[in-house]
Amino acid sequence: MRMRDGVRPLRLFELAERHSLVTALALGVLSALAFEPVGWWPLMLLALAVLCELLLRSKSLRRALLLGWLFGLGQFVIGLNWIATAFTYQAAMPAWLGWIAVVLLSLYLAVYPALAAGLGWRLGGGRRGPLLLALAGGWGVTEWLRGGIFTGFSWNPVGVVLADTSLLQSSALIGTYGLSMLVVLIGGALWLAVHRTAWPALAVAAVVVLLWAFPASRVPTSQTALKPVRIVQPNIGQQDKWRPGFSEIAARRLARLSAPRHPDAGPRLLLWPEAAVTEPLEDARTSEHQAYAEFERTRAASLLAPGEYLLTGGIALHSSDGRRVDGAANSVFVIGPGGQVLGRYDKAHLVPYGEYLPMRPLLSSIGLSRLAPGDVDFAPGPGPRTLNLPGWGKVGFQLCYEIIFPGHVVDRRNRPDFIFNPSNDAWFGRWGPPQHLAQARLRAAEEGIPVLRSTPTGISAIIDARGAIVAAQPWRTAGAIDGVLPPPALGLTPFARAGNWIALLLALGLILAAIALRTGERYRRT
Repeated sequence: MRMRDGVRPLRLFELAERHSLVTALALGVLSALAFEPVGWWPLMLLALAVLCELLLRSKSLRRALLLGWLFGLGQFVIGLNWIATAFTYQAAMPAWLGWIAVVLLSLYLAVYPALAAGLGWRLGGGRRGPLLLALAGGWGVTEWLRGGIFTGFSWNPVGVVLADTSLLQSSALIGTYGLSMLVVLIGGALWLAVHRTAWPALAVAAVVVLLWAFPASRVPTSQTALKPVRIVQPNIGQQDKWRPGFSEIAARRLARLSAPRHPDAGPRLLLWPEAAVTEPLEDARTSEHQAYAEFERTRAASLLAPGEYLLTGGIALHSSDGRRVDGAANSVFVIGPGGQVLGRYDKAHLVPYGEYLPMRPLLSSIGLSRLAPGDVDFAPGPGPRTLNLPGWGKVGFQLCYEIIFPGHVVDRRNRPDFIFNPSNDAWFGRWGPPQHLAQARLRAAEEGIPVLRSTPTGISAIIDARGAIVAAQPWRTAGAIDGVLPPPALGLTPFARAGNWIALLLALGLILAAIALRTGERYRRT
């Protein structure tokens, strides 16, 4: 097996080993280009293949941990560069502080691929097959841990690079963490093929073929009645959203993009982004404040025709004494004719430093504040909730980045027919919105439930139960998506029944297989 320039791949592995630490960091940077918006997903497979070789040649556990940590550091610093953009909207913080935040966060997140690499090296024992199996299993477990420890941050699991392939739909069986293990196994199969280790590579290929065929059995139910929806994307940047006096401009833009259709067209469901209305839609303070909130709701409801509903992001203010604000909720409101609030969902998974300031007395004393305006922290809601909307069925809610957490997006006791995911991706620069959209597609495919996204600057979309994009509004473009609500999948997906347990059991199976294979090889030698 030769490359076009005549250099053997094994020779390239030897060159990489000489500068293994720099190579591991460079591989992480390269792998970040597999995520959106670049989307060169084969780079992830190649990067993982070379990482396997570096781990095989590593002489100690400490070295293997360091290689995995540097790989993760390069991947997270580049892949999460959009976080730096958020800091440019906070006047109290210089722009360079955003990049410091990205690096500091990446220093922590890189611990998880380091643990996976260490496990692969330890259980591999210098043998290719056991190393690959343990690395894949460890990668799935550590991504699951990353999604839960310290409130969790599941952004950019390696499995999301397959969002634009048919393998996306296999997440309905094995979930996102199972998909990540599959990516590691495919990359490892390429590595084994270079070493002419045939049978493990063929086994991985067989698994891929089986998973590719799995979605054929998941056909969405037919929909007898069309359910029209309009998703509004006003293209309001974060630099304008909270500017004094801009709320009136925003209201006029939302009204123009929400203009009623022809009277004979029938009712539709109107969807606005997170914090589409910056003034409170519910205010528990004085009667005057309550009247202002009612005015905002009534103005929004004036755009509704009979039988229509508006789902919009907004703020609810709490007050225990009727005078001072002592709490707030980042919410989605279900508004009916006349401005009546028919239901409300409060965001449960809040963003540290964005929606609340951890250790507020200490951090505020040194001049730090939330990225979002205001001194009152948001309070978390109780979790996923389902509301019934006559004419459209049952709707679940996931506000902004809540949608990135596999297995935590629906109320399993009251399963919705679709999920509304309003977001404010205007914080996220150029790289964040397409990455966010890709992860929303994973949730749709896993659960077999359509996802409707509305964001102020994009990317808004209608996503069907297979995770495919039915319609989308481009980034930084004002407009509206007129479509119909896609039907849910036929029956519950395996993931909807068992959640992340399937992936965790698969991870355990891979780790046990690595131990058994290594033990068997030792036994045969003796």
